[in-house]
Amino acid sequence: MGYRVVIVGATGNVGREILNVLAEREFPLDEIAAVASSRSTGTMIDFGDSGKELKVQNIEHFDFAGWDMALFAAGSDVSRVYAPISAAAGCVVIDNSSLYRMDPDVPLIVPEVNPSAISGYTRKNIIANPNCSTAQMVVALKPLHDAATIKRVVVSTYQSVSGAGKQGMDELFEQSRNIFVGDSNTPVKFTKQIAFNVIPHIDDFLDDGSTKEEWKMVVETKKILDPRIKVTATCVRVPVFVGHSESVNIEFENELSAEDAQKILRESPGVMLVDKREDGGYVTPVECVGDYATFVSRVRDDPTVDNGLNIWVVSDNLRKGAALNAVQIAELLGRRHLKKAD
Repeated sequence: MGYRVVIVGATGNVGREILNVLAEREFPLDEIAAVASSRSTGTMIDFGDSGKELKVQNIEHFDFAGWDMALFAAGSDVSRVYAPISAAAGCVVIDNSSLYRMDPDVPLIVPEVNPSAISGYTRKNIIANPNCSTAQMVVALKPLHDAATIKRVVVSTYQSVSGAGKQGMDELFEQSRNIFVGDSNTPVKFTKQIAFNVIPHIDDFLDDGSTKEEWKMVVETKKILDPRIKVTATCVRVPVFVGHSESVNIEFENELSAEDAQKILRESPGVMLVDKREDGGYVTPVECVGDYATFVSRVRDDPTVDNGLNIWVVSDNLRKGAALNAVQIAELLGRRHLKKAD
């Protein structure tokens, strides 16, 4: 026996990737429903490479009763209206938006990092998926924190345009083409030109000068990993289609050498260590696309602080940062709590 699963926002970038991951991982399904706005009703979409097609249903008329899980990938506005409806109908929500992440009654889960926290889902029947940049960072930090206790993290991100959705990807493509042929490259989705440029601004600015994306990385890391860790972030949009990269400086309470860190990371769940210290002996965003792993490279001591390390972290943001993590949460929920699959 398997699960009855709903994908809300099935026609978007993340929704389609969730369908791909469910099919690839052979998630135990009895039935799957693709749900989206009225604009997409009746559209046929692929269920990964399974050969099966799904007809998109209108969320306004969808009945969540009798379904086991709903994976939401349609943004905060949709989650605000329909996640409580799903939860009240007994269908557990796994929400990819930022709406519930800091709700104290909603667990914020990265399965490799804090799986036991998922038991808190019963308070609201909702589980939150973290920000894409947070998810990959905490996968890399968790085993190092267990080994030497992290005091402080300084992270600079290099985030791909797919984090801004299809509009972001289209803008990078169109601007790049327009620049080559001499046409206008006026920004629409982003605040400045993204082609052949970098923009140190993701999400809205806050009163202290940081952006909401940077704030998310701080508070989500504390909630998922350890509230005592000090985190400061600078988040930057770069002209890459898929794959987020992060330069992470870590200060520990206890001594941890780069060599020992490499040994720990090599054996850590969800992590792929690629650190050869030679030309090409590291991972870049184009190499991580379509992969499940969080890649770590450039592990080295930081001699400017006591017990300091630098690492380079790369991951497919549409996968580990969103779709894969949501499916892993669904797998964890099934194994530990719903227990319907054989």
